[in-house]
Amino acid sequence: MLNTFFLNLRGKVSRRLAATTALAGLLTSLAAAPISSSPLDLQLTEEDFVEERNYSPHVGRHHPDQVFFGDTHFHTKVSFDAGLVGTSLDIHDAFRVARGEKIISNTGQPVQLIRPLDFLAVTEHAELNGLATGLQTSDPLLLDDAWGRWVYDRFNAGPEGRMEAFQDIIARSLSGENPFSNDDLSRSIWEGSVHVADEYNDPGTFTTLMGFEWSATPGGDNLHRVVLFRDGAEKTSRTLPFSMFESDDPQDLWKYMQNYEASVGGQVIAIPHNGNLSNGLMFSGKTLSGEPIDKAYAEMRARWEPLHEMTQIKGDEETHPLLSPDDEFADFERWDVANIDGSAAKTPDMLQYEHARSALKLGLKLGEQLGANPYKFGMIGATDAHTALPTSREENYFGKYAHTEPSPNRHNRDVLPSDDPALRILTAQESASGLMAVWARTNTRKDLFAAMKRKEVYATTGSRIRVRVFGGWDFNANDMDRPDFVDLGYDRGVPMGGDLRDAPENGSPNFLVRALRDPDGANLDRIQVIKGWLDESGELHERIYDVAVSDGRTIGDDGRVRESVGSTVNIDKATYTNSIGAAMLTAFWTDPDFDPSESAFYYVRALEIPTPRWTTYDAAFYGIPLPDAVPATIQDRAYTSPIWYTPVK
Repeated sequence: MLNTFFLNLRGKVSRRLAATTALAGLLTSLAAAPISSSPLDLQLTEEDFVEERNYSPHVGRHHPDQVFFGDTHFHTKVSFDAGLVGTSLDIHDAFRVARGEKIISNTGQPVQLIRPLDFLAVTEHAELNGLATGLQTSDPLLLDDAWGRWVYDRFNAGPEGRMEAFQDIIARSLSGENPFSNDDLSRSIWEGSVHVADEYNDPGTFTTLMGFEWSATPGGDNLHRVVLFRDGAEKTSRTLPFSMFESDDPQDLWKYMQNYEASVGGQVIAIPHNGNLSNGLMFSGKTLSGEPIDKAYAEMRARWEPLHEMTQIKGDEETHPLLSPDDEFADFERWDVANIDGSAAKTPDMLQYEHARSALKLGLKLGEQLGANPYKFGMIGATDAHTALPTSREENYFGKYAHTEPSPNRHNRDVLPSDDPALRILTAQESASGLMAVWARTNTRKDLFAAMKRKEVYATTGSRIRVRVFGGWDFNANDMDRPDFVDLGYDRGVPMGGDLRDAPENGSPNFLVRALRDPDGANLDRIQVIKGWLDESGELHERIYDVAVSDGRTIGDDGRVRESVGSTVNIDKATYTNSIGAAMLTAFWTDPDFDPSESAFYYVRALEIPTPRWTTYDAAFYGIPLPDAVPATIQDRAYTSPIWYTPVK
């Protein structure tokens, strides 16, 4: 007993002496180190982070793990079709409201986003850039130009003179004739804007991007592109926006972009939009001159235009009921009566060359014929706001123009006027859409732009639904339940925007899909996979699969659920509840109809439960009748960029 006591005591003393010795050694080493020593002084190398085994499971993780929401099609008072019709807010106001500040709108109303945007690009029209601000400030660069002086004098000569000047501006903007004798005014405005963007750029918190809108409108048909730069003022100030006055041919725009990258060392992409207003021109399969496109054209278009803006204020262009008769959600926010200036009616044969889904299908056929797919694009949303206010939610919609900001009489005003009443578009038909969601590592110009180029982005019609999808050959149903399913998705598959190749014998692609509702918005109704494919006889097909649904509904053997999610909307009060739907939906899905010899694409569409449309919020707030031209409710949604499968020939 006594021996045991002394043995234990000796052990305690030894351990205490050892601890004291170790502590003394530690204190000695710390005392010897310089006071300024920090982890940065340790000169760590890459090898320190790629050891075979680390306690931290995230060491060496490089894949995108954050989603950022923003707007890349946006105008302030600088654009002539904003500043000349009432927009008074400038680029400073735009960045302030986008990063979450409350400001006063163009019509004197307080406005604030429910949550800040993560990024914003200002993209004024290249045509007549700075005319509006030049008129407002009596800019000497405007007054020194003969046409600029004439416009200035007419604008200050009373209502008749102002109307004469405005008509001349519109005519010249549509004709392709540049009325200015030099670029001095445009250069001054552009250089000032790119430096302001740098001032507001806050890497990691709020990213600002600069670009412009190339507004080519041959024959009144829309071929507009947003041109977006990755770079700051040091590089972007060394170029000028390329306008349709220089050319209305997209191939010349791509040459401008190619020259920018070669001469400045920067990066730039173009994003087409509103194919639904092109009267069949956007995805026609021909060049502007009418020649069939060839492989070189296809490669250039795919290189410079990796994205397509397919939902925004001038309508949603995923698909059309005449193109997708089996899609009950195809009749959504349609603008389908005319081209962009209302000068020519649309005919049904044009529709297939105007919408994203049919263009993706056409791209499969052209890719097989030419050896390059010109329409292999990711899908995004944007606002195309001309108010300097990037509002995209139904309950906070501040219109496209200053005169369509909230008021009790905005619904019946013309947005796109036409001499033919059947071709008119009214304010009530404006869509509150949309936003671009970007999967990236950090909220910086470099990371956001890299994600756009690899198409790891998706479109929403205004809310902030979070969606991830991975495609691969050897996922299984249990993978969807793993907390590290994202790591698995990158390790064994490809994300949205990616390519599947080398189909295994008797294998089919399988997909991991997860969608979460906007935390300040509506529950989810369902997740769908949209497939398009080219069969061996050269025919194009599409099919919709419901892969996850809420409220205990059953997906049938045909891959569809027939029961509606229902609606909780009180139209009179413009309210709804989340007593139906789901906060999150997940799916493991394998293509049951896969043929490894057929080219295909797959994208995910996630739909919310019905909520009040912005026109219904207006009716309840102002006590006015609902407009007849639009439905009272809406199911906002997200569209991911596709994943493509290309067989080995």
